[in-house]
Amino acid sequence: MFFSALLSALNGAVAKMLGDDLSALEIVFFRNLFGVVFILITLKHTPTRLPGGKPLLLLWRGVFGFSALLLFFYTITRIPLGEAITLNKTSPLFVAILAFFILHERLSKLGIIALIIGFAGVILITKPGGADVGLPHLLGLIGGFLAAAAYTTIRKIKHIYDSRMIVLSFMTTGVLIPLLLFAVATRYAPKELDFLLAPFIMPHTPHTWMLLTIIGITATLSQWLLTKAYSATNAGIIGIASYTVIPFSILFGTLLGDALPDLYTLAGIVLIVVSGLMVKKG
Repeated sequence: MFFSALLSALNGAVAKMLGDDLSALEIVFFRNLFGVVFILITLKHTPTRLPGGKPLLLLWRGVFGFSALLLFFYTITRIPLGEAITLNKTSPLFVAILAFFILHERLSKLGIIALIIGFAGVILITKPGGADVGLPHLLGLIGGFLAAAAYTTIRKIKHIYDSRMIVLSFMTTGVLIPLLLFAVATRYAPKELDFLLAPFIMPHTPHTWMLLTIIGITATLSQWLLTKAYSATNAGIIGIASYTVIPFSILFGTLLGDALPDLYTLAGIVLIVVSGLMVKKG
């Protein structure tokens, strides 16, 4: 699990490096293209046996997952890596809220306290009204919500779809929608929508192709190790270990030139981690 968290942080660091040459949309496109090829190979060797039957939910999972990943990568290229990943890790808080309203799951007193603590952490990180806070922080938080929507959808379909089909829906959506957005961007690409509309620029240096290959491999390996960990270990322990991605991200971000988090940001990170663990426990 720790190795999965390390790879996830490395994946974010590579995305940040690619942000100097490619748009977040293009990074998402190539990352998912690699994943689609890998999943199709595994399905060819070991076909799925689960019945399926809810294609609309499968499609929504793909749309939510793609949107969350796009905003996550955009945020990574605009703010310090540790902050971007911490905002993404607010997803357990939003899962608790969505599960309450959509799945009609009970929200315990501990869960309510966790939500208050978590969003207090968000306020500390974003520092409303601060000079360094803007659209990227807001989009990072929206990305956390969309990731939660994707996870909630998975809980509705995990018993009728093979996990590879669920991942394939996400990655296929993450290839097809960017192609559409690339086409739109050739005619309409306002600066204020640069997180969504960006022209396709063919990578032309070996360095860029190397980074794209690394991001594809690390993302796939991280997901595989995470799945293996959940199969072999208590989910609560996995939840705790998954938050080690944050210190790894701060380390990689610092190596790439990010400023060290200030006291407010560190306090916010701690509150979000604590609240996430409380939600998992509750």
